[in-house]
Amino acid sequence: MFRDIKFGTDGWRALIGKEYTVGNVIRVSLGVVQWMKEKKFSSVIIGHDCRFGGKMFAEAAASVFAQNGIQVVMDRSYVTTPMISLALVKLNVPVGVIITASHNPPEYNGYKLKSGYGGPTAEEDIRKVESFIPENIPEYTTEINGFIQNGAVKFLDLSSIYQNHLESHFNLEKLRSISSSMVYDSMFGAGREIMQSNFPLATHLHNGFNPYFDGIAPEPIPKNLKTLESFIKEHKGMYSFGLANDGDADRIGMYDGNGCYVDAQHILLLLLYYLVEFKKFSGRVVVSFAVTEKVKLLAKTYGLPYTYTKIGFKNITPLMLKEQVIMAGEEAGGIAAINHIPERDGIWIGLMMMELMVKTGKNLAELVDLIHEKVGRFTYDRVDLHLSLSQKEKVVLKCIRGEIVQIGHREIVKTYDLDGYKYYFGDDEWLMIRPSGTEPVLRLYAQSKSERDVKQLLADAQKELLAEN
Repeated sequence: MFRDIKFGTDGWRALIGKEYTVGNVIRVSLGVVQWMKEKKFSSVIIGHDCRFGGKMFAEAAASVFAQNGIQVVMDRSYVTTPMISLALVKLNVPVGVIITASHNPPEYNGYKLKSGYGGPTAEEDIRKVESFIPENIPEYTTEINGFIQNGAVKFLDLSSIYQNHLESHFNLEKLRSISSSMVYDSMFGAGREIMQSNFPLATHLHNGFNPYFDGIAPEPIPKNLKTLESFIKEHKGMYSFGLANDGDADRIGMYDGNGCYVDAQHILLLLLYYLVEFKKFSGRVVVSFAVTEKVKLLAKTYGLPYTYTKIGFKNITPLMLKEQVIMAGEEAGGIAAINHIPERDGIWIGLMMMELMVKTGKNLAELVDLIHEKVGRFTYDRVDLHLSLSQKEKVVLKCIRGEIVQIGHREIVKTYDLDGYKYYFGDDEWLMIRPSGTEPVLRLYAQSKSERDVKQLLADAQKELLAEN
């Protein structure tokens, strides 16, 4: 009997060669097949990003679907997750599978499920799939040549579908006019080819094939973007912004021309400003529980309804399907905008930021200053604590029992526990504690008025939480 396979915040992820094996990919695919048969779904789009073994695992999944009479559509190359999600909508296919572990360290791979509306599959359907995953691995061929010959597996250029969608929504020539001042870091991920072809005048970093990602997790946060940061600083005055996407290009991180990191909190604020004041859109603003309160403040300024959700875009998508949502996002850089799919898309949001720069004539640093004038200056940061299971449980128990009453000299004035524990010390200062749903870590999120204050808050929090561990 094999270990139960469970989907986390965004798909199933595991260590390659340990739990992430061809056999377990077959098991998960059989679970999806049974669910699809129950739903009377007859076709699937399958893709993979640039991770180790991506093509092999995607073909293993394709063989399972084909052997069960389900029509398979694939791309011959790697794709981004949003390319799969968009193709589902454009081709009217009900189910998508993307072999990716997104931003996880290179030793991981994963299995994301998408649905025909172009976003994460609903939680109740994921639970069904899990219940259908067999305990053992049946005999299955992973050879797909025969299925290609009989038409059960067909190939389409999914990146062309995405490119056509970009061209119908953006004036790419205008965006290219500022691209020579951009440094793009694909982090060796799936966004590299489409960004290279659209913006050949930009400077491109880490754009070769490297499934080990130089040993760095392809998550666009400062500790993983040292090359991008130093490149901009070393060529000060030559570049006005840097843009980075994660491994499957559904997340975004940015740098201004001074080499200062512009996090997802500020990107969300800039996007909302642009959508309302320039594009004249309206609708609900939806963000995850870990996002800065400043987004809520700006939404209120514009008279827009606002909703918090639990962490994970799967908790946001249902709201986007129910009503008009102008913008949705997570603290980690997964952001969606109106007039696109109900899905995170790091490239799409990056192009919207470029569009904002073109429309305003301002560089990224000037735009961040503008946002600070509207909502007040603030700093946000996150620390990932790699703890043993027992250490993590002790911290969570402290939270559950209400044993945390202050952090350093800061008295807690209110607490929310929608998803994790968020402790407020005042209007502009808070700390959030939450176990990750995709990695074996405990995350600490913090906001304060300055970089020094937020670093001190995180340091005090670690001292308090780990005092007895």
